[in-house]
Amino acid sequence: MTAKPYVNPYLGGTLLGIVLFSAFLLTGGGLGASGAINRVQVSVVDLVAPDHVDRVPYFADLAGGDKNPLADPSVLMLVGVLLGGFASGLAFGRVKPEIRRGPNVSNATRLITAFIGGAIMGYGARLARGCTSGQALSGGAVLSVGSWAFMLSVFAGGYMLAWFVRRLWN
Repeated sequence: MTAKPYVNPYLGGTLLGIVLFSAFLLTGGGLGASGAINRVQVSVVDLVAPDHVDRVPYFADLAGGDKNPLADPSVLMLVGVLLGGFASGLAFGRVKPEIRRGPNVSNATRLITAFIGGAIMGYGARLARGCTSGQALSGGAVLSVGSWAFMLSVFAGGYMLAWFVRRLWN
C-alpha cells in the first residue's frame, strides 16, 4: 500500500483543538502523557513490591492500599493514543519498520542517541511534574503565561540547537 499524504495541518490543528476541548469537558483535565506513563509504572511496582508502594508517599498517593493507579482518565487516553496512532498508520499506509536518520549517522548511533534522549526527556518530564505536550496543549489552551513562556523557550532552544546538528541530517 502506498502511503497517503499527511492531513492538512489546519484540519489537524482544528481536530486537535476539538480533542483538547473534549478532554477538558469529559475529564476535567487536559492532554498529556507523562502522568499516564507514571501510573502504569507505579502499577507495575505495586505488583512486584506492594509494601514499597505503601511506604513511599508519592507512590502511596497513586496506588497505596486499595487504590488502582490505572483507574484514571489519563491511562485510557494513553491507550487511545497508542491504538489510534496505530490504526491511523494502518489506514494511511505508514506502518513499517524503519529507522529515520541522516546519511552521516549509523543505525546504532541513531538508536543509542534516541534512547538517551528519550531517557533524558522522561526524567525531565517527571522532574517538572509534566510533559511538554501537556504543558503546551493544556496549559496553552487555558492561557497560562508560564506555558506560553515555556513553549517559546522550547522553540527558541530547538532552533538554536538545530544549527549544531543539521549537518548530521544533510
